[in-house]
Amino acid sequence: MLSAALVFFLLAVLAGLIGFEVIASAFAGVAQIAFFLFLVLAVISLIANFARGAENAI
Repeated sequence: MLSAALVFFLLAVLAGLIGFEVIASAFAGVAQIAFFLFLVLAVISLIANFARGAENAI
């Protein structure tokens, strides 16, 4: 999920440099959604891992 956010961010930067502002803002919006989805899933995963009492938790 984080790699998808990074790819869309780079596409947004590239589109912005070329001059496609509308496409750049669409890519930036998708990158933002993917990044926040990654954060939510990472926090849920960490909480579930600690709640399980896993010995090798980060």
